Amino acid sequence: MKAARLQTPRRPVKKPSNNRPKDPVGVYCRVRPLTTSDDACCVEVISNTTIQLHPPDGIKVNRNGEFKEMQYSFKEVFGAFTTQKELFNVVAQPLVEDLIHGKNGLLFTYGVTGSGKTHTMTGSPGDGGLLPRCLDMIFCSIGPFQAKRYVFKPDDKNTMEVQNEVDALLERQKRDAQPTATPKIGSSRQRMDPEFADMITVPEHCKAEGVDEDSVYSLFVSYVEIYNNYLYDLLEEVPPDPIKPKPPQSKNLREDSNHNMYVAGCTEVEVKSTEEAFEVFWKGQKKRRIANTTLNRESSRSHSVFIIKLAQAPLDADGDNVLQAKDQTTVSQLSLVDLAGSERTTRTKAEGNRLREAGNINQSLMTLRTCIEVLRENQMYGTNKMVPYRDSKLTHLFKNYFDGEGKVRMIVCVNPKADDYEETLLVMRFAEMTQEVEVARPVDKPICGLTPGRRYRNQAFKEELTRKLELRGGPIDGDPKFTEFILQSFAPLPSVELMDANDEYTLPRLIECLEQRQRARHLATEEVKKIVNTIRGMLQDWDSNFSVKENYIQDQQEKLLEKDRIISGQKSETERLEKKIKTLEYKIDILQKTANIYEEDKRTLQHELDERDQKLHRELSDKRRLEQRMQGVVTDTKMKWEKECERRVQAKQLEMQNKLWVKDEKLKQLKAIVAETRMERPEKPERTPRERDQKVQNAPPVRLRHRRSRSAGGERWVDHKPVGSIDIDTVLQPHIPNAITVAVPNEKALAKCDKYILTHQELASDGEIETKLIKGEVFKTRGGGQSVQFTDVEKLKQESPAGTRKRRSSPSAPPPEDTTESEWTDVETRCSVAVEMKAGSSLGPGYQHHAQPKRRKP
Repeated sequence: MKAARLQTPRRPVKKPSNNRPKDPVGVYCRVRPLTTSDDACCVEVISNTTIQLHPPDGIKVNRNGEFKEMQYSFKEVFGAFTTQKELFNVVAQPLVEDLIHGKNGLLFTYGVTGSGKTHTMTGSPGDGGLLPRCLDMIFCSIGPFQAKRYVFKPDDKNTMEVQNEVDALLERQKRDAQPTATPKIGSSRQRMDPEFADMITVPEHCKAEGVDEDSVYSLFVSYVEIYNNYLYDLLEEVPPDPIKPKPPQSKNLREDSNHNMYVAGCTEVEVKSTEEAFEVFWKGQKKRRIANTTLNRESSRSHSVFIIKLAQAPLDADGDNVLQAKDQTTVSQLSLVDLAGSERTTRTKAEGNRLREAGNINQSLMTLRTCIEVLRENQMYGTNKMVPYRDSKLTHLFKNYFDGEGKVRMIVCVNPKADDYEETLLVMRFAEMTQEVEVARPVDKPICGLTPGRRYRNQAFKEELTRKLELRGGPIDGDPKFTEFILQSFAPLPSVELMDANDEYTLPRLIECLEQRQRARHLATEEVKKIVNTIRGMLQDWDSNFSVKENYIQDQQEKLLEKDRIISGQKSETERLEKKIKTLEYKIDILQKTANIYEEDKRTLQHELDERDQKLHRELSDKRRLEQRMQGVVTDTKMKWEKECERRVQAKQLEMQNKLWVKDEKLKQLKAIVAETRMERPEKPERTPRERDQKVQNAPPVRLRHRRSRSAGGERWVDHKPVGSIDIDTVLQPHIPNAITVAVPNEKALAKCDKYILTHQELASDGEIETKLIKGEVFKTRGGGQSVQFTDVEKLKQESPAGTRKRRSSPSAPPPEDTTESEWTDVETRCSVAVEMKAGSSLGPGYQHHAQPKRRKP
């Protein structure tokens, strides 16, 4: 095989500028169906872009202890009944088209354990996931344009070398001759593993548009996992050692000449069909670390990364061979990442190695969140903080994608079970933050500069040449049929039989016939060459005309590309504005609902305010009527009390006048006694008993009810003395023998006695204390109790005299001249004056004299 005769001069690659347009990270949400219908659901799909989280019972979201429902928006939401094909068409198909056009892509699934990440990526029997559908679309697009094996050869520096077909053939023979080489993977369905045979059956074959038909393609796959923050190659062939098996060796990350990260020493397998590629994947999948936990029967204990690398190189100007220029070789990469699920050890009950694995998984996911958060902060606030990519192998491996080396998309897998509510809430917050990160668009691959359509023109030239030759006499030169046809068109050979040795006729005739045939053949060959040159000239003219047209078309295509870039920019701006419009519409809707709620509250409050105003007016009118009525009552009461006060004042004045009159009378009598002239009296004769008896008979009678003998009888008394009674120091004291003294009367004391006496004290009008003894009799009632009937009242009052008599210090002192009464007063005289207070008198306390007129000295 001849080497390429023409190589396109190398074009300088434009360095990506910082002002490249950026696109946000595409975040999609997929909700898996509930395992059983009895499980409580906490996720509701509101629209094709929004989901709502409902807190389950017993979960308090905010500090006030109130339940709060939260909504989260995504680029698109896929419900529980979404098929794998619908998910692939929206999420993964644009990444595969970018891969074929020379651009990188990253697609990873994120979510809690048991949310359906592995199912989304791999699929199930009869319904393949994103990975087999991506492989099927790639081979359907590049199938007719694939290069032979080992034309592209990967090296250890993350680049591709291009070999000619001879070197590739030698490489194939060398690999096939190696006994320890990796066994060739067959593409027959009969030899496929039945475990995954149904997963790669994709009835709806997709094909990318705009595939470069003047290039050859070759697909390489590799499969690595990140376990406990170490990189392991799942396709690495380790020779078995029954005595001492070697553990798998971890790999290191390296940076190539273009500052892209790659796994050094990772196995890259060239595949030529979907079946072969998926068989390689399944071979590595069996080595991946999974374990049985409380929440998931087959829980991934590591992050798996399946890398699809597509190498493409243009054909030469003739369209026969591959250009071996390294700068014309394009290598694009699509990474499909199945992240291990975040989990809480309190729920999984992990111990030992499972606990260590869970800690490393959560730590790597936390580093991913931190990197996303720092990127978001740098873009939103203009800061220049260092993104901690190196804190984890996961973020360090995909550093280039977030720096603008490809498109990034994430599928958030959600389990709607109420038990996963808190973990789902954290996943939603991370997804919401990731959507705000923008990644620069990848740069388009450089144009090789050769005439497009070289492959088909070369094929058309060969077909046309064959057709012309067939019309002129047969197939092309070198074909046995063509030679046989030429021989049959010549004149037949004469007989070459020699009859004798002197025959001179046969040989010269044969020589002449052969010369004629040679001349005819030469003429035919010349004619064919002329025809070929004519056709070649015609084709060259057509090629020159076609080149002119191609150049014109290329110029128009460049203009169209420029227009397309402008249109794509406008589309992205339109999408951004549409997203912003949707966000604003959503906010307006929320504000409208809030305004409606406030309006309803306002109407309710206004109605309540009106009712309260009416009630207040009614109460005010009632109050005014009540005030008017009370004013009338107060006026009437005031007039009544004024009349009552006047009456009482008049009664009090009359009472005081009576008291003053009594006191004046007493004072006059006292003055008469004091002013009585002290005269010498003869010795008083001794009275006879008869005179004494007569004197007693002439004494005024005493009322029997004031006798004290009734209180001193043999009856038993209840002596009721209240707590506030004051002990007065008087000579005369009520003395009741055989009495039960109580402060409060009770039924027990009344049952034992037949008399009752109450001691009552009050302040008299002259300021002295007046003691009343209210007496009564105790009777038994028909109901078994006791009742008291008051019968009598005795009063004890202490008074101070208005004036005091002064006794003479000497009997020789002369008496006053106006004294008319005796200077001495006996007991009878002093006790013969008394005042009796009559209860119930309308004139107040009355008085009654119970005294005999004093005898004057003769």
